[in-house]
Amino acid sequence: MRKLILIATIFALSGGAYADIQAPPGSQYNATRKLGRAIGNILYGAVEIPEQFFRRSSQYGRKAGGSYGIIDGGYRTLKRFGYGCYELLTFYCPTYHGTFRPPYQKCGTDWRVEMNPQDGLSEFPPELGFESHFAHSRRQNH
Repeated sequence: MRKLILIATIFALSGGAYADIQAPPGSQYNATRKLGRAIGNILYGAVEIPEQFFRRSSQYGRKAGGSYGIIDGGYRTLKRFGYGCYELLTFYCPTYHGTFRPPYQKCGTDWRVEMNPQDGLSEFPPELGFESHFAHSRRQNH
């Protein structure tokens, strides 16, 4: 009889535990992700300079890439460094609307991690090279 009660209790608890594994929508944004985002923006924000150079060169030509691309990349690098320092100092507390989401990009009501080349920053700095399977890397045109 004890074994039957024990087995029934285990099945009942395992079903309840299975129902509790559902996470709220914003649970992927936490303090450790904010700290990682801050360190990534501080250390790798300078990657924006060659990224914007190549992006503007492919869109408007090499002269635009050498002038506008480098200036825009430098501006984006400074923005990333500023946001990185801010998030490094406040990584332990939810600062943006009571969440740990990045404060610098919102496209309508949808949060995206993709690059907005005109005016937005992605959550993490862009990747240089041939890595195309990350959502936050630049697009490869083959």
